[in-house]
Amino acid sequence: MDKLAFGFWGVYFGTAGLMLAGSALAFALSLHRISLNAGLSATASSFFVVAFLGGLPIDDDNTLARVLAHIAMLVSGFLAYLLFSILGLLRGKKARLHTRLALTVLVLGVMAAGWLLSPVPSLVLGLGFAWTLGVVALAVSLRSVYRGDRLAWTAVLGVFFMLVAVLGLGWIALARGQEPWPVHAVSALAGTAYLVTMAAALWTRYSYLIELHHVMAMGPSYDPVTRMRSLSETGQMVGDIFRRRRDEPAGPEAARAGDGGNGAEGWTDEVLPAPDRSMARIGVMVVSIGNLYALERLHGMAAVNHALFVCAGRLRRAVPAHVEMGRFSGDGFVLLLRDCNDSGQLIRLAHQVEARLSKSVVLNTSLDAARRESEQTRWQAEIGVGVLLVSDPAARASSVLAACKAMSRTAMSYASRVAWLDQASGEAVELPVLETA
Repeated sequence: MDKLAFGFWGVYFGTAGLMLAGSALAFALSLHRISLNAGLSATASSFFVVAFLGGLPIDDDNTLARVLAHIAMLVSGFLAYLLFSILGLLRGKKARLHTRLALTVLVLGVMAAGWLLSPVPSLVLGLGFAWTLGVVALAVSLRSVYRGDRLAWTAVLGVFFMLVAVLGLGWIALARGQEPWPVHAVSALAGTAYLVTMAAALWTRYSYLIELHHVMAMGPSYDPVTRMRSLSETGQMVGDIFRRRRDEPAGPEAARAGDGGNGAEGWTDEVLPAPDRSMARIGVMVVSIGNLYALERLHGMAAVNHALFVCAGRLRRAVPAHVEMGRFSGDGFVLLLRDCNDSGQLIRLAHQVEARLSKSVVLNTSLDAARRESEQTRWQAEIGVGVLLVSDPAARASSVLAACKAMSRTAMSYASRVAWLDQASGEAVELPVLETA
């Protein structure tokens, strides 16, 4: 092997060593699952590289080809399973069992087919299987990207680099001693990039679990529980918005405020209050979670903190950047839209928030890292959303929030889970999903 090739592969194995050291550190901090995934990923990848570079003590070429074919099949199946685990596709016991069974049957079937061929074609079959499985993993990662998983982009890059490395190592194994040094360089750099991207993906999961551990242990006193404004800061934010609204003089922009709500034809005249022509309106939305108390009684405060953590994260992803958010009471959130002159926007946002937060989630119920995976419960938030469009310049923030809070409680009995204050009757009424033209 050329000296330059040795240098490039030295970079690869140095990266693998750093990854193993990081996994050992994670294991020392009781994050066993993350450390195990990182260690196994680095070990399996390194063993694959060592074998295909000719590091196995096998002199017979035919025997070596057979062994390399089996290694390609086994390691590719194992790394595909680890990738699915990192992407969060194996959260349920049935999903893990079915995936293990399918991969095991597939690998054993291809291995059996390899024995029907001579050694070199068997090696080509093994490499082809590994590359095909990599393409399937790439497709799964792209599907996760389409579904909005930000971590999946890292997985896409990792699988791409892995495919390049497998292609180069296959060339090296089939043309033993006759391959040009750039093949080693490209393969080593691609393998190093694969390890780096997988380490980045695992670190994302690792940092998430660190934060989640603090959240479950400390509760609302550590407001990365929601990573939002604290209760007091939310109250100050709402008060400032209402106070500034009262103090600002009406200008040309405010005079054009009540244009009839161009985003919700058919709703403005019947449901919304008559617009105030002198001042832009404020959209207020209170989201309440009705079953947190029951969750606490059944599974403890750690599960409640996990539930709030998940709901807040989903809420941030569902809400546009211009919407102000914060904690409200112990079981809800408040959203404010300044200059809300499009009632349809407010209504659609309320239904989007309800749909996002109502999805089920698996919650951890134990602070003990060793028992966390075995002590879990599936939970679905009971959401109620109270919506109010404030046009009265004298409206008080406390009264508006109290009304929205009461409507959010009432909305839990509605099919749409969204309620609006009917100005004519003074009562909360249901807001069904708007029909799209």
